[in-house]
Amino acid sequence: MKRILATAAAAVMALGLMAAPAEAASAVQIYRVYFDSPGKDNRSNKSLNGEWVQLFNRTKKTRQLKGMKLRDRTGYTYTFGSFKLKGRKSVYVHTGRGKNTAKHRYWGRKAYVWNNTGDTAYLLYRNGKKADSCSWTGKGSSKYC
Repeated sequence: MKRILATAAAAVMALGLMAAPAEAASAVQIYRVYFDSPGKDNRSNKSLNGEWVQLFNRTKKTRQLKGMKLRDRTGYTYTFGSFKLKGRKSVYVHTGRGKNTAKHRYWGRKAYVWNNTGDTAYLLYRNGKKADSCSWTGKGSSKYC
């Protein structure tokens, strides 16, 4: 009987029918991406800052984001310096230039990052492993993740 169960389990695993262990959800996740800023895409700083990613700390504990990265499919990357996100709070990472605060961070770019026709935002840990991601097609101007 043990041999039959072991053989059946091996067959199920070989076919990929057994579920892999679930990955633990990151404390900080991508909540929303506003990929198509309002108005014409004229590369003004106002228009660039109308493009943003909202990250949310879903825990009650403050999280240090230093070294975490926000990246698009092409490879454009924003890296957090020393920055603490309080529990149950959001931070918005804007594409353009501005003064960093506890609620708003600025990439400092002079060109758009997020493709209006479809893209993926990746949030990466310091070690490069994926903490979260959010993909969209060209429908609408933002995506709740």
